[in-house]
Amino acid sequence: MTAQNGKDLLVKVDMTGDGQFETLAGLRATRISFNAETVDVTSLESQGGWRELLSGAGVRSASISGSGVFRDAGSDERARQLFFDGETPDFQVIIPDFGIVEGAFQVSALEYAGSHNGEATYELALASAGALTFTAV
Repeated sequence: MTAQNGKDLLVKVDMTGDGQFETLAGLRATRISFNAETVDVTSLESQGGWRELLSGAGVRSASISGSGVFRDAGSDERARQLFFDGETPDFQVIIPDFGIVEGAFQVSALEYAGSHNGEATYELALASAGALTFTAV
């Protein structure tokens, strides 16, 4: 696999609840991370005193973060309203030459910033709110 453009890592939100996804406007940097808690089942009988983990147990989660330029577009308004309403619509993360991660996320943080001689920027964080699906490309 060859190197990919960072701009091709896209975060999209379901705009109306009917599966119509739109890229969040103005994002310049995005990141998705997957996490899994472990369940330690180590005992005195564990071979050589090595830690043992219970397979398939623990809570799995994903988080998405992004930052960019505030553009006051429809998707900006949607993200802002999702934060204030506490809704958990479907989002898609397009990972170039890898696949699409889709599922419910909650906007857990939303920040706006700006300086007198620069553009208005925003940062947001999303937390998974249910099972995610992965579709390989």
